[in-house]
Amino acid sequence: MCTYETVNVEATGSGKGASGWFKLARATVYFDHPVHAQAEHTLNIDLANPQLGPSARVALELDPSSARALAGAILEILDSAPAAPLAGGS
Repeated sequence: MCTYETVNVEATGSGKGASGWFKLARATVYFDHPVHAQAEHTLNIDLANPQLGPSARVALELDPSSARALAGAILEILDSAPAAPLAGGS
């Protein structure tokens, strides 16, 4: 089921697209029909820098179980990282 809910967050980091590496500015997350993935609905994540145009984008379409596993892995790694690097933001 499509929720039509979209969450946008500022993102600092880098992404690698067809034209090479670019600075990220935004992450957009939503649950909808995928464009390419073989699933009825997917969690979609777009990592982008809109100021650099449409080629500065990395897109993910994850089935719900993969999305939950990825979210858990991210939290696990962040929770196990030393506090000093996390406090500096990089």
